[in-house]
Amino acid sequence: MTTIEHRVYTAAQVRQLEHIAIQQHGIPAYTLMSQAGSTTFEQMQHHWPKAHALCVLCGSGNNGGDGYVIARLALQAGWNVTLLSLADTARLQGAAAQACQDFCQAGGRIQPYTEHEQLPPADLMVDALLGTGLERRVTGAYASAINLLNQQNAPIIAVDIPSGLHADTGQPCGSAVGATLTVTYIGLKMGLLTGTARDYCGKLSFARLSVPDAVYAQVPCTMHLLGQHTLREYLPPRRRSAHKGQAGHSLLIGGAPSMSGAIRLAGDAALRTGSGLVSIATHPEHASLLNLHRPELMVHAVDSPAQLQPLLSHVDAIGIGPGMAQTTWSHHLLSLIQNTKLPKVLDADALNLLAKNRSQRDDWILTPHPGEAARLLACGTADIEQNRMAAVSRLQQEYGGVIVLKGAGTLVASANTIAICPAGNPGMASGGMGDTLTGILTALLAQGLSLIAAAESGVWLHAHAADLAAMEGERGLLASDLIAHLREALNT
Repeated sequence: MTTIEHRVYTAAQVRQLEHIAIQQHGIPAYTLMSQAGSTTFEQMQHHWPKAHALCVLCGSGNNGGDGYVIARLALQAGWNVTLLSLADTARLQGAAAQACQDFCQAGGRIQPYTEHEQLPPADLMVDALLGTGLERRVTGAYASAINLLNQQNAPIIAVDIPSGLHADTGQPCGSAVGATLTVTYIGLKMGLLTGTARDYCGKLSFARLSVPDAVYAQVPCTMHLLGQHTLREYLPPRRRSAHKGQAGHSLLIGGAPSMSGAIRLAGDAALRTGSGLVSIATHPEHASLLNLHRPELMVHAVDSPAQLQPLLSHVDAIGIGPGMAQTTWSHHLLSLIQNTKLPKVLDADALNLLAKNRSQRDDWILTPHPGEAARLLACGTADIEQNRMAAVSRLQQEYGGVIVLKGAGTLVASANTIAICPAGNPGMASGGMGDTLTGILTALLAQGLSLIAAAESGVWLHAHAADLAAMEGERGLLASDLIAHLREALNT
């Protein structure tokens, strides 16, 4: 069962959780607000122990209330606190009004925010302007405040969500705060975890507050985070008596003339992911050279489907597409593979060919990046990035199987669930990373994992290995650097 810390919700679902906690379980709204402010202030003290000057920007809703709690706690701890309000405090309601009153009673002073003025100097800034209910473009004083926050140099702590960020899509509504730390409450919001949201959230921390398990049991959850627990769930230690015949035989197909590197990377990744045997079917032009420095690979020169067909009876899973190009050769090979019942992974030009001749199957994993996803859905790349959750769901509905939508916060979608990968780094923006993922996924399928198990564990493994490799630096990271860390990531 997915733990509460790994569950992911829509903004409406988080509001439902909060409502149930207050109305059915008798937890006062101000108690939750006080806990949110307290846990955020504790994290501020932990991350910036020398800070003593704080500037808090508060809006009109519960996010503003959280800001008043943080400001009061900082004031009581002896900090120098400046609080700027963008709302008429006389119109605050409920828990937010109580938080404002308590701040004033503690000796706090509220200053109105004035547009176009510089923010006062501070060690830390708190963004408590806008919350998860935002559905329109940010304008006026709020847009001005967001821009000023982003222009100053002090770390920014976002309360629940960076102001201006859409809680479901992760897209900025015109402008959004670029936070250093985001502390989000009660439930992880899906818009904090994928796509451009990664540019705004900074370090993401989750606090469930005092919401009991019984509350979470009342709101169905179909999204979750991947993590090291994913590998432990799907890949238990091998038996001491295991042999290569029980570890699966992977077949990787690709490598058109002058494009041999991609399929070689896929083959190396499959080996390092534990496939007992790895075969490569590639163009005859370079077949004899492909395994010169990796003798464990079994390479076959394949010029036609007739030469590929005999290999299919000896393998457990297929990966097709790396370095494949879009030629008559590649089209004929893909047509043969599409008609097999073996579990399969399609990537790169196999996806581009599929976009021209659509079909739906329940025995494949498709691994598009946003550009390939756009071709598969006959739309623009911007349309994919505008709502990645909706895009991956639509891909799964139209093509079946399991879809891996690559990018920051890679998504893995089956018919019933969406998993989100929080690992990975910008160093992965280099050639060959997708080919490596194809090899990993194919190897896991060959070892007997289901489509969803292979996709979820493979995506996490790929990103985690890249993070290990990036400890030496993100810029200049190569796919082969990632492969070198697969064994470590797989066995820890």
